[in-house]
Parts: sequence; structure tokens; C-alpha cells
Amino acid sequence: MERKKYKKIIVKVLIIILVIIYIMPLLVTITNSFMSQGEVNEHYSTVGNILHPGDKFVEMHLIPNMVSFKQYWGLLFESPVYLNMFWNSVKIALPVVIGNLIVSSMAAYGFTVLKFKGKEFLFFIYIIVMLLPLQVTLMPNYLMADWLNIKDSYLAIILPGIFQPFGTFLLRQSMKMIPKSYIESAQTDGAGHFKIFIYIVIPMVKSGLAAAAMLTLIDYWNLIDQAVVFIQNNEKQPLSLFLANINTEQIGVSFAGAVFFAFPILLVLLWGQDFIRDGINLSGVKG
Repeated sequence: MERKKYKKIIVKVLIIILVIIYIMPLLVTITNSFMSQGEVNEHYSTVGNILHPGDKFVEMHLIPNMVSFKQYWGLLFESPVYLNMFWNSVKIALPVVIGNLIVSSMAAYGFTVLKFKGKEFLFFIYIIVMLLPLQVTLMPNYLMADWLNIKDSYLAIILPGIFQPFGTFLLRQSMKMIPKSYIESAQTDGAGHFKIFIYIVIPMVKSGLAAAAMLTLIDYWNLIDQAVVFIQNNEKQPLSLFLANINTEQIGVSFAGAVFFAFPILLVLLWGQDFIRDGINLSGVKG
């Protein structure tokens, strides 16, 4: 009994250490965003190396000497381009999430309830496409965007996002957990597929829908490759690209920008972590 007790304590200590390691970059970013520009420059302006031994190494500080909101003031009021980029990210991510939920839920219903020849083979193709790396599908997407004459527009990113197969896979696995007797009873009572889909299936896969929505939002909020390929106009680029282009003389602004960039996603995850857990558990997907 004593040995088991010590093992549990050791495991808990190791878990706490790992959690601290994982959240440390986020904590450093948040606390450093409240430093003054002078303090940021003092700690992060130069980095030592073998070729320039006179330079000093980064002095990473977790707690600012004096709390300052100047970085946020400069970011939000003196640099309106930031807010413009923020809304650019919203214009991309929100339509993808809404559109993907609609398409994925209907496709998942078809794969789960309807019976047609080649259904399993078609779903197998879905899985193959889902497992392909983004870099493999970028070229076909680019060719299709060129053919549709939407290369330099958000549609070149939104349309492939709406039809990405992951949501269909996740929701289909969730719908398979619904007892068949529910659907058969509704059909016996004369309900059509539309009523079954709206009044029976959708209410029973709310956790799966929420999980699919949040995972899709995270994916397209953080997009880089698609924006680099399709969005040539700097004013239309999303916030994820803007943060990468903040120059080294504005390190403090980059800290504040990173916090604002992560803040909506953190709120969504804190609010919906139970939905993600329940949705993935119901789908049978093992993390």
C-alpha cells in the first residue's frame, strides 16, 4: 500500500512538472505583454552567441518590474492594421466553421442512415483525403481556385474548408452511437429524413457538433500556408500572418499581439472543453 501511495505521488508530481513546462510559454507571453517597451528591450534586445561573445543572452523574466498597458495601447489604437487583420481572421474562420458544420452533419447523416451502393468505399476515400497532409492538397486547391477565378480571395480558403472531411468523420462516428430503434420508430411514425435529421439526430450529437466546430475554428484561426498561397493583398491577410511580420524592434507589441490572437481561442476552449471531451468520446476516437 505504501509503495502504491508513493507511485501515485510521483506520477502526480511528474504530471504537474509537465503541465508547467507546457503552459510556461503561454505564461511568459501573457506576463511579458504587460512589460514596458524599455524593459522588453533590456531583456530581449540581444542574444549571445559564439561569433559575438560580447552580446548578452536573453534574460527571460516571468514577472514584470512594473505593469504597463502601453503595448496594448500601441497595438489597438496606434496600429489599426492589427484590428483589420483580426477581422480578416474572423471573415475566414467563421464561414468555414458554419459551412463545415452544415455540410459535415448532412454528409455524416447520409453515411450513417442512408443505404446506397459504395457507401463504405466512399467513406474510405473521405478518410484517405482527411489523412493527406495539407501540402499535398494545396496544389489541387490552387488549380481549382484558378479555374474558378477566386485565387486572391477568401473563397479560395473558405470553400475547401467547408468541404474538409474531418467533420464528416467525427460526426459520423457520433451518429453511429445513436440507437437504430430511435430512427426506425420515427420512420414507422411517418417521419422523413429531414425531420429525423433535425429533431432526432442533431439534438443527440450536440457534443460532436461542438467538438467539430471548435477543432475547425482552431485549425482555420491559426492558418498560415493557405493564406501565404492565396492571399497576395497584404490588407486582406489574417492575423496569423501579421504576427509573424512584426519586426524585432517591436517585441513588446508582438507579445501583446500574441495574447490577443490566442485570447478568443482560449475562451472557446475553456468554455467548450467538456463538449470536446464528450464529442470525441462519443465518436470513439482515441486521443
